[in-house]
Amino acid sequence: MNSPRRIAAAILALGLCLAAAPESSAQKLKPGDPYALIFGTVFGPDQRAVAGVPIKIRRADQKKAKWELVTDRRGEFAQRFPAGAAEYVITTHLDKKYGLENKELKVKIANDERQDIALHLTKAETTEKKK
Repeated sequence: MNSPRRIAAAILALGLCLAAAPESSAQKLKPGDPYALIFGTVFGPDQRAVAGVPIKIRRADQKKAKWELVTDRRGEFAQRFPAGAAEYVITTHLDKKYGLENKELKVKIANDERQDIALHLTKAETTEKKK
């Protein structure tokens, strides 16, 4: 049976897990605050939307990605940003085993606006060794 100690331990463990969870960028935007939105779709070489593509987004003046997303079943992704003038770099991060080139796109945000973008993946050039 569940003893009071087990229940207390479970509550403590849950509290520690919640306290250790990283704060997402969406939590930094308070309800009612203006925001910018980048909405994108990733297309493959056959011009069809590609699901499950890892996306990394960073400010152009920074080297490390601040946001990491994955395209949904329709090949789409969306991320909110604080309103204001800024430039962001959106990059696909596919493993080389898929045979597709990663794409990078710079997007300028002026204020509280929506930018719709499309990333078109192309086949990677292969260098075959002759025997």
